[in-house]
Amino acid sequence: MSGEPGADGRVAVVGDVGGHREALAAELVRLGADPATGRLPDDLTVVQVGDLVHRGPDSAGVVALADHYLRTQPRQWVQLVGNHEAQYLGEPLFDWPERLDPDVREVLRRWWADGAMRVAAAVGTDEDELLVTHAGLTAGFWAELGAPADATAAAAGLDALAGREDATLFRPGHMLTGRRPHRAAGPVWAAAATELVPGWVEHVLPFSQVHGHSSVYDWSQEEFRVPPELAVRTHLDVTARHETTRLVGGRLVGVDPGHGRRAASSWRALVLTGRVTP
Repeated sequence: MSGEPGADGRVAVVGDVGGHREALAAELVRLGADPATGRLPDDLTVVQVGDLVHRGPDSAGVVALADHYLRTQPRQWVQLVGNHEAQYLGEPLFDWPERLDPDVREVLRRWWADGAMRVAAAVGTDEDELLVTHAGLTAGFWAELGAPADATAAAAGLDALAGREDATLFRPGHMLTGRRPHRAAGPVWAAAATELVPGWVEHVLPFSQVHGHSSVYDWSQEEFRVPPELAVRTHLDVTARHETTRLVGGRLVGVDPGHGRRAASSWRALVLTGRVTP
C-alpha cells in the first residue's frame, strides 16, 4: 500500500488549488477519502504541487486541510511549495491583493522550517520515474544541479537547497520579471510554455516530470501557448485539465487546472500507479 515506504499504490498528483477548499475536498472524496472524516484510503498517497493559496475564497481552509493531513497521515500527504507559498517564506517577490492572516502564514513557515513542505518528490511507476515540482525543473537549472540522472536524485538535490539557498530555488523567470524567458528559471517560477518545455526541446529529458503553476494550453481561451511544432506533441485531457508533451527521453505533464476566483468546472488529480520514492 502506498502509505508504506517503497510499496506500490495510487499516487494522486493534485494541481494548484488556489484557495478552493471545497473543490479540493470534493476531489479527495472522489479519490476515496472518507466523506465524513476526510481520512485518505490506505492505498492512496497525495502529492500536492503547491499554490494552495490565493484567488479562491478560502485559503485559510485549504492550508488547514493540508495541515490536518500532514499531522494525521504524514506518509500519505506530500506537500510541495509553490510561488504563492514562497511569498510568505522571505521577502515578497510580487504584489498580491490578498494577504493571508498571520496564523496561516505561520503554518506555512513552520512547514518550511521543519521540512514538511518540500520542493520536489519523485514517483516511480512501471512506465517511468517522474519528478514532481511546482513549476518544473528547467534544463538550465538541472545543469546547475549537477545534471542528476534520475528523478530521485533530482528531488533530493532540490530538497537539499531548501532553507539554505531559497533565493536560488525561488529564482524567477519572465512571468515575474517581464523580461525574456530565463531557461534556468527556478522550480517554483518556470513558465511551461516559454521556459520549461522549449528549454527541454534542445536536450534529452533524463526523466519525465509533472508540474503545476502554468500550462502550455490556455484552458479558458482554448488555445495553445506554444508553437505548432510543440502543440502537435501535446495530448490534452480536457476533462481532467491535464496536458502531456512528449519529448525525446520522456514526457512533461502539466496539471494546473487554472482555477481563478471560481474553481474550474471540470478538473482531476493525475493518478499514477506506483510509489513516492524516498
